[in-house]
Amino acid sequence: MTSEFGLIARFFSRPVPGTRLGVGDDGALMDVSPGQSLVVSTDLLVAGRHFLPEVDPWCLGVKSASVNLSDMAAMGASPRWATLGIALPGSPDEDWLARFSDGFHDTLRRHGTDWVGGDTTAGPLTIAVTVLGEVPPLQALTRSAAQVGDDLWVSGTVGDAALGLRCRQGRQVLSEGARRHCEDRLDMPEPRVSLGKALRGLAHAAIDVSDGLLADLGHILTSSGVGAEVIWDDVPLSPALRSIPVEERQALALSGGDDYELCFSAPAALSGRIREVAANAGVSVTRVGRILPAGQRVVRNAAGRVLDVPWRGYDHFDSGGQS
Repeated sequence: MTSEFGLIARFFSRPVPGTRLGVGDDGALMDVSPGQSLVVSTDLLVAGRHFLPEVDPWCLGVKSASVNLSDMAAMGASPRWATLGIALPGSPDEDWLARFSDGFHDTLRRHGTDWVGGDTTAGPLTIAVTVLGEVPPLQALTRSAAQVGDDLWVSGTVGDAALGLRCRQGRQVLSEGARRHCEDRLDMPEPRVSLGKALRGLAHAAIDVSDGLLADLGHILTSSGVGAEVIWDDVPLSPALRSIPVEERQALALSGGDDYELCFSAPAALSGRIREVAANAGVSVTRVGRILPAGQRVVRNAAGRVLDVPWRGYDHFDSGGQS
């Protein structure tokens, strides 16, 4: 049977070119770049609640890294270092660990992030990742700086991951191409790191969409003390999502989780610049509404009719399963 330290040496030790000391000691040693502020984010993924236990381990490694890198994107930060804590049920499956660690490391490496440490133990399959990044002082994007009159923007498309989960659970039938697209969005979200960095000095407030567009936008509104109007017809949807009935489409796009797109506000006068930097980052962005005074939260259609939709999304303490 492989020991804890054997597992660490075989699966969780990788080259760390941007780190003074990585895996193998009681702690890692990192040098923060001169004139940078440190940004830290931690996410916990639990089997059966945040992912299905039978998911491909390579995809799970990708997602475990991506959800934290997405937090860096939402802060406008450059990710630099990551740690991994993982509880494994039963005897460690070395084939599973090899695929998981490859997906995790490949994703970090693609975003210039060193894997510098963590911990392993026995227990229900649980993954805890911490990512540390850097951002110039006073340039971090936060949830608390939205201003009345700002445009509201969303990157990419929303609702695909939630539709992918429905397919995975056998609750939705799509064409093969549409199903694959949505399940890939669920399993392998793309953190918008380049876009987040490009929005420094342009966006007022930002958040990544992990629990649903309206729920996460609501965090910006609460933190900033403002309201918002969202135009449903402008919310960016994939062809796969447009293929299902409008009521279901609306629920998944506005309240579905796991998209890991960026929702952000920016001055209306900067709309051209926003589109320019997004194009340079290789990410589509769509204006979906505007920031209003506090107390006003409304979703309208293109004709101006108010839609009766709940401003809520995935709740990690709800008795249900995966988001």
